[in-house]
Amino acid sequence: MLPTTHVIPGLILKSHRFNLPLDYANPSKKISVFARELVAPGKENADLPYLVFFQGGPGSGSPRPGGASGWIKRALSEFRVLLLDQRGTGASTPITAQTLRHLSTPEAQADYVQHFRADNIVRDAEAIRKALIGERQWSILGQSFGGFCAMNYLSFAPEGLKEVLITGGIPSLTGTADDVYRATYPRVIAKNRRYYERYPDDVQRVRDIVQYLSDNDVQMPGGGRLTVQRFLQLGISFGMSDGFEAVHYLVEDAFVETPQGREMNRNFLSGIEHAQSFDTHPIYTLLQEACYTQASTSDWSAERLLGEFPAFNHGDDGPILFTGEMVYPWMMEVYPQLKPLKAAAELLAKKSDWSMLYDVERLQKNRVLVAAAVYYDDMYVHREFSEETARIVPNMKLWVTSEYEHNGLRLDGEAILDRLLKMARGDL
Repeated sequence: MLPTTHVIPGLILKSHRFNLPLDYANPSKKISVFARELVAPGKENADLPYLVFFQGGPGSGSPRPGGASGWIKRALSEFRVLLLDQRGTGASTPITAQTLRHLSTPEAQADYVQHFRADNIVRDAEAIRKALIGERQWSILGQSFGGFCAMNYLSFAPEGLKEVLITGGIPSLTGTADDVYRATYPRVIAKNRRYYERYPDDVQRVRDIVQYLSDNDVQMPGGGRLTVQRFLQLGISFGMSDGFEAVHYLVEDAFVETPQGREMNRNFLSGIEHAQSFDTHPIYTLLQEACYTQASTSDWSAERLLGEFPAFNHGDDGPILFTGEMVYPWMMEVYPQLKPLKAAAELLAKKSDWSMLYDVERLQKNRVLVAAAVYYDDMYVHREFSEETARIVPNMKLWVTSEYEHNGLRLDGEAILDRLLKMARGDL
């Protein structure tokens, strides 16, 4: 299919679609992978290098730009930008409960979904690179999970890379899912403490909501029930600079008074649905823990380890803690679009023969320039793991900062990308 081109103020956009193997070891079955190329007006015929963006997630498509702003504005001054919809996301062949319905058994669903980790995302990127520019190198920018993809790229196809830029996404090279959650649960507890320090009235508000949900069957506008556990998953936003406010403004409008008495505010319920994307992005639930599994099983790590942190128990006094970005098996019963995938999720959680995501020996010989922003108090990607990886991998420069939270690239991307490029090129 020939690329299509659109022009909006400040941007020329070209859409690419590639038919690539679902399984590179058995390439007969194909999927479609979409990428959107951006270039500044007047530079469409220039011989510019590419900067490829790897989105966070897993399971989220690339940004849909409305103009040249943020990190894209800085990038377009010297690059063509390629926004990659990682396999299974966005305009690529999607993974949803609806699309997986044609697979007749949970085993078939699990077998299909297992091919949507970082290793195959990188294989897709390499195939796209060769299709677009042959053996020339390109630069990549990875945000959060996109940084995990970047480290996989450095492990298995560094010859395609000129420079690597990472924001909030340097993983442990050897840590298990258990290691990750033992490190991140305490961070979530600390974020909860800060939330309630900022909004002390929410201690009682949250307790009132939890009590109401315990006593009543509250149905969500889009289907399914709002359980206590689902409500407390709002804490996933606590690692963002505006996350406390997002939760607080929901919590303070949780109830309305009616002639029949106190009821849950429908706007509150709609706000929760808008804040939670587990139904619309099932890859996140199905493969979140698989981001950390190498020749091992995750076995619902976050659920197993939760008991090690009694602060999350709902006692009679004190604040009730929200959880973070963890996924749990009960979600397969609560979220309507996850219910049909329950058996497949169980198979993936028990899978032990996952491929290796990182080649430590090869990374110890890394020659590609890497510049990374590491957020000091990152709730999602443990800073100490990132620093440990940087000690293993040569030619990696870290900018450890408390100026930003995990969403720094979204908020101040022009400045962050500019600094990373200067770091990679020895100007800082």
